[in-house]
Formats: sequence, structure tokens, C-alpha cells
Amino acid sequence: MHKFPFALCAIMMTSACTLGPTYHGPQSAGAISTPTSFARASSGVSGETPMLAHWWTALNDPALNALEAEALAGNPDLDAALARVRQARAALGLEKANTLPSAGVMAAYLHADLPGSGLGGSSSSGTSALTFYNAALDASWEVDLFGGKRRSLEAARASLGSTEARAQDARVSLTAEVAQAYVNLRDRQQRLALAREIAACEQDQLALIEQRRAAGVATAIDSERQRDSANHAQNAVIQLASERDSFLNALAALSGKAPGALDMRLAEPADVPLPPAQTPIGDPASLIARRPDVRAAERQLAAATARIGVAEAARFPTLKFTGLLGLGGANLADVFDPSSLATIAAPQLSWNFLDFGRAKNRVAQAKGVREEAAAQYRGAILGALRDAEDALARYGSARANLATASHSNQSAARNLELITQRNRAGATNRIDLLDAQHQSLAARQNLSQAHAEFTASFIALQKSFGLGWE
Repeated sequence: MHKFPFALCAIMMTSACTLGPTYHGPQSAGAISTPTSFARASSGVSGETPMLAHWWTALNDPALNALEAEALAGNPDLDAALARVRQARAALGLEKANTLPSAGVMAAYLHADLPGSGLGGSSSSGTSALTFYNAALDASWEVDLFGGKRRSLEAARASLGSTEARAQDARVSLTAEVAQAYVNLRDRQQRLALAREIAACEQDQLALIEQRRAAGVATAIDSERQRDSANHAQNAVIQLASERDSFLNALAALSGKAPGALDMRLAEPADVPLPPAQTPIGDPASLIARRPDVRAAERQLAAATARIGVAEAARFPTLKFTGLLGLGGANLADVFDPSSLATIAAPQLSWNFLDFGRAKNRVAQAKGVREEAAAQYRGAILGALRDAEDALARYGSARANLATASHSNQSAARNLELITQRNRAGATNRIDLLDAQHQSLAARQNLSQAHAEFTASFIALQKSFGLGWE
């Protein structure tokens, strides 16, 4: 009789299995035709594989490098993402512990007056007094008959991978935001200096027109038209100064600092950094492997697949072993008496077979979650490919726009030089010279903006490739 529970245990452990679908990789989400190369690759790019981390060093700007390092060390959002990774690791450790037996110690004292029970000593009132002392070791273990715990552990591992990938995606977004804010700051500083020169030029033109009006050569309409132009130029100065301050605050916040903390350090204007002559882009397959958001979606798919097995296992019986080894008796001294050793082994088999479809619907729900995860994974792949193609198109367009702005700037500079020579020779007046200076300054502003847009398109390209993590 004593051997029966152990024989039952051996038979059931031998027949243990793992329920639910086994995850065979992302291909189980459905085939997606991935192109072998990017359709919109333009000039200035190569098929070489880009470097994964620290892509911003290709811009060769020490100030940007320092800001990126500070942001990676102090950004609150990135810290929160890393804290979520630690939580997921702890959850995985908990799932591992759940597959192992648990053991503990206990001490108990029991005293009861039981009328008419015949237990213990009888009192004059006819009740029985029962006193019991006990100190014991207890242990319990639930046998993973149908793989529910194994599937839970599998899901926890996949969830950890997804959380780690999301933290890496947060790093990708952060490094791109810092670089973009820095480029915008340098652009606004450059354009602000030029806008102030344009405003001064407009004021000089207004003063000349006022003089000509006083001499009867210009009209009041000419004066008011120039005054309106001067006001617009001054408004542009105010707007650019406000945008400059906003990007300074953005860089401080991204670095985990209070607004104004970087004002003195970045107050001196500097050129907008330019991308290298050739930008490596790799191929679509390597893009899918690099992008953290795609990997996060794939790991979520793996976790959802494993949770189907958890729900399936819940439909079947559970086997739990509970054991107790202790000393005790009616007297306190029995707790220290080896002859009072008591052992209890209690295997427990339970099966909630009549649940009116609850377990079945939990399985159906888990399968629905898995189908949703599969669709999200396919969407992540398509979104990644689209981001890369769009970024490549914008990169090529920005490169062409920069070339056009450069030609326009050169043309305006030559025109200013010719007008200056004619003015010195007395062949043209001061107003024509100021107008040529205005055009040259405006062309330089457009060139600075084109520089910034080109570098911004490079940054967006790096983000679309999922770069910026280790």
C-alpha cells in the first residue's frame, strides 16, 4: 500500500508532456517577401553594413559626441526602460523558481477543549483537553505534468528579450533626438546671426528711403513698404532666437538636466555638422535583424506562442506533493525527543474538469493574442522597410536640395561682388548694394537650412536602420 503513491508518481512523471505549439522562429508568423536591396538607394550611399552603435561619430562633432554620452548616461526615459529590463529579469527568475520545490520550517502549538471527544485528558465537565507541540520541516512540489510551467518559463524568457529590445529601441530614439536637436540648434544659431544682419540691412534701406522721401525722390508708399519689410526681418530674428532657446532646453532635458544647464556651454555658434561622403546602408535583411522594434515584436510573438501552452496545460490534472518531517507530542519536551519523529507524505491529484468552458475559452483567448502578435510582427517588418525606403528618398532629395542651395549661394555671392564693384565705380546706388547684400544673406540662410535638412535626413536614415544601440 505504501508503494502505490510512488508508483503512481513514476507513471505520471514518465508520461509528462509539453502542451501547446512549439515556437519555430519568426517564419511561423507568415512569410513576408523581403527585398534583397533598397529600391530608393541614391548617390552617397553604399551597400556596406553600417556600424551599430555610435553612428553619430561619423558627423565628426566633439560637442555632439559629448551630448550623446551625457544623454545615454542621464536620460530619465532610458533609465525607466532599463528599469523595466530589470523587472523582466526578476520575473524570469521567479518563473525559474516556480519550477523547483519549496521548503520551510514551522513550529506550532495547539490547545483545544473538545466536549465528548474522548481525546486527551477529561475534565470534570466532561470535555477533553488536547495539547500538542510540533516543530517540523515542510516541503511541497507541483509536478509539471503537461508543461505549463515550462511554457511559462519560455514565455518569461521571450518577454525579457522583448523588454531588452524595447530598451534598445529607446536608445535608438534618444540618440536620434539628441542629434536632431543639436543640428537644429546649430542651424538656428547660424540663421539667427544672418537674420540680424538682414534686419540691419533692412533698417539701412529704410533710412535711405526716408532720406530720399525727404528729398522728394521717394514716396510714402515706398517708405511704408520698406518699413513693413524691416518689421518682418525683425520678427524673423525674434522667432529664430525663440527656436534656438527651445532647442537648448530640449538638449538639456534629453541629457537629464534642468533647462538652461547647457546655455553657456553651447552659446558659441558653430557650423552644422555634415554627413560623410558615403553612408553605408546594408541590405533589408540585415535591417530587419538590427531594428530593435522588429526584434521586440518577434519576441512578443514567441511569448504569446508559449502562453498558449500555459492555457492548454491548465485544462488537465495537476499533481502536487506535500511532505512534512517533524517532532512533537503532548509535552513541550517531545519537540526535542528524536523518538517522537513524525513523517507525512501527501500526494494530491486535482482536476477541475467541470468548468463550463472556462479553460477552453482561455486557450482560445491565448490563440487570439498569438494571432495579434503575429500580425504586429509582420506590421513591424513592413513598417521598418517603409521607414528605410522613405528615409532614403528624403536623403537623396535633401542631398539634391543642398547642391541647389549651394549653387544659389555662389550665384548670390558673385552678384554681390559685381554690385559692390559697380557701386565703388559710381555705376549703381547704395540701395542696390543693400539689396544685393540682402539677397546674399538670404542665400546663406537657405544654404544653412539646406545643410541642416541634409544632416537631419542622415539622422533619420540612421534611426530607420535601427542604429544607436550596443
